[in-house]
Amino acid sequence: MANNLILEKLEGVKNRFVEVGEQLTMPDVMSDMKRYIKLNKEYKELKPVVAAYERYKSAIDNLESSRALLATEKDEEMREMAKAEIDNLINTLPGMEEDIRYLLLPVDPEDDKNAVMEIRAGTGGDEASIFAGDLFRMYSKYIESRGWKIDMNYFTEGTAGGFKEIVFNVIGDGVYGILKYESGVHRVQRVPQTETQGRLHTSAATVAVLPEASEFDVEVRSEDIRKDTYCSSGPGGQSVNTTYSAIRLTHIPTGIVVTCQDEKSQIKNLEKAMKELRTRLYNLEYQKYLDEISRKRKTMVSTGDRSAKIRTYNYPQSRVTDHRINTTLYNLPVVMDGNIQELLDKLQMAENAERLKENSY
Repeated sequence: MANNLILEKLEGVKNRFVEVGEQLTMPDVMSDMKRYIKLNKEYKELKPVVAAYERYKSAIDNLESSRALLATEKDEEMREMAKAEIDNLINTLPGMEEDIRYLLLPVDPEDDKNAVMEIRAGTGGDEASIFAGDLFRMYSKYIESRGWKIDMNYFTEGTAGGFKEIVFNVIGDGVYGILKYESGVHRVQRVPQTETQGRLHTSAATVAVLPEASEFDVEVRSEDIRKDTYCSSGPGGQSVNTTYSAIRLTHIPTGIVVTCQDEKSQIKNLEKAMKELRTRLYNLEYQKYLDEISRKRKTMVSTGDRSAKIRTYNYPQSRVTDHRINTTLYNLPVVMDGNIQELLDKLQMAENAERLKENSY
């Protein structure tokens, strides 16, 4: 990546940064909340790139001036200083260029959003539900360690424990960009609690991670929605089975159905259900983007093929294997206790390497 190509691209980024900054101060932009939010987001994304540009340009300028000094300076001490500066800059520039390559990679605009996660028991009967519960505990521990928040939407408990299905929001900075790597089929190999003969079984649960859509991302017409209310079931105190607080929304044009019963208040359940409905409608379009990039990147786990097996948890061998990046860790109890950052970091590194190939200069 030649210096002039980097500078040319970065100068274009800086010009856009200045332009966006000026637009944010315009009255017509400030009065248009949707446009203001979009521009403000772009401004924040461009800021670190512009800072890297200033550092890189300063280094290039210093290199040129040091070379000019070396070519004309007679004083030996000054020449040695110039040589040392040139050597230092020559060693520093490749690292700066590598950092800039990553900064210039196209950003998934959804990465900084909250996420909606759903875990569903797959093949394996009661053991699959128990495993879905184990996955929820794993994610809960990880989410807590990041200082994020879980906001429950809906769940159906398994007959022997765990969950047949559980849907919840994860709220925090850059949640979707990190948790998106968990979408797919998770497989467990162990002797189930329900097995009396001590035989090893294989069960599965499906995890889906969706970027949460805001009211600015998608407009839902009230006439397209059918709303049903019913009595909540499960934990919830005295109001359970006595008040019609649970909400079921059906989007008539698409047939999408969402349910929320976590709150005692019908109004709060309706707010949560609307948020999830917007997310699922938004993801109908977003899925086209995921389908396209999943054909290019095997590590892009937010693939349209959610039937793809992405990870195996083998209890007898205390082994966790991520099949997308051929990585195996022999610390299963630690992983199931929420320590999944190592796997997420490896997945992100692998994806970035693929993205660099796509966007090589």
